[in-house]
Amino acid sequence: MSKRNDNHFFSQTINACQMRRINAAAVLDLIRRDGRTSRTDIGDTLNLSLPTVMRIVDQLMEANLVVLAGSHSQENGVGRPRNLLQFNAEGNLVIGADVGGTKIYGATANLGGQILYEQQVRHQETKSAEEYYTRLLALVGELLATAQARGKRVLGIAVGAPGETQHEEGVVRWAPALNWRDFPLKARLQEATGLPVVVENDVNLAALGEYWFGAVADGAFALQNIVLLSIGTGIGAGIILEGQLYRGARSSAGEIGYLLPGRRFLGERYDGFGAFEQVASGSGIAARARAALAGEWPAEALAGITAETVFAAARDGAPWAVPIITETCETLALGIAAIHTLLDPECVILGGGVAQAADLLIPAIENCLEGTLPQAPRILPSRLGQRAVVLGGITRLLHQTADYYVARKLS
Repeated sequence: MSKRNDNHFFSQTINACQMRRINAAAVLDLIRRDGRTSRTDIGDTLNLSLPTVMRIVDQLMEANLVVLAGSHSQENGVGRPRNLLQFNAEGNLVIGADVGGTKIYGATANLGGQILYEQQVRHQETKSAEEYYTRLLALVGELLATAQARGKRVLGIAVGAPGETQHEEGVVRWAPALNWRDFPLKARLQEATGLPVVVENDVNLAALGEYWFGAVADGAFALQNIVLLSIGTGIGAGIILEGQLYRGARSSAGEIGYLLPGRRFLGERYDGFGAFEQVASGSGIAARARAALAGEWPAEALAGITAETVFAAARDGAPWAVPIITETCETLALGIAAIHTLLDPECVILGGGVAQAADLLIPAIENCLEGTLPQAPRILPSRLGQRAVVLGGITRLLHQTADYYVARKLS
């Protein structure tokens, strides 16, 4: 382990308490991934002594994170059957919310990623910062009521915010869509509910959701390095490197909306949406369509144009829509090429509202990139959709409440 002091890093030893937490996190993760396993198998897999495993399992059972799941006979038929253990996914619930400028999506889920109840609330974009919080608190209250009616323990609340967040303090530094600036969301929700609260950038949570519960998490298809490119009103990227969320030096890694996708974007100021977003986001697609149709469509029709309108028209071959979608795909190809060459992920996942047209986007992006890179990036559509943020919240809450540690050997 290492620790920073002023401008220098120095080695730090691990004390016995931290070592126990590292081992406990490894045991819990193994039980979660393996489904059902025995104490002996855990010890053999993790190279831990049986007394150590037994102590950790007792603690995890006391915390209601692990339960007994029957027994099985030993292979040679000699000796007592071994008790099996499994992750207590159904016995713990999580409340999750994805807060946007026009809607809040919230859900009650168990630790296995099963959505038990979900609700979506739309609101006006003109609301004040306090009104957005009041609406969120009301939805959280509704979700808590559904969870408590099931008689299960609620592990905590996870909220994805569309902006820069200080995840440790739970402060939203700046979310323009919500008028939240230095908003102490974690402290206020904890005071209101009495539960542990996680506040994280929404795209970061979505990336964790895809990593734990999406297509890339399926068995042999499990990947350790992925980037979720979330394309909605704006554009953001969630980055998972070596199985861990990467936030950057100022928790701003993945703010890809400010990527400059060409020379013509140099020398300009981008106080709102960044250059990449102005072309390839849902709002950028709609704005370019309105500009292309100005003077041809009535004002009311122009005001009603969305990205979905443009995609539908492009599917029908409308002459005004096809060039807009072509430019969108070319711009996304530039962004994905930059991601691929810099981070070398095993795949890039397209998420967010615009990614509902992934069947139209992915082939065109792949065609743009054919032959341009030494290795073609693997591009996949999101399997979780709007649920990704809530499911990523499960990961963050479990890591926080179970005091997760990860140790890696540096080569």
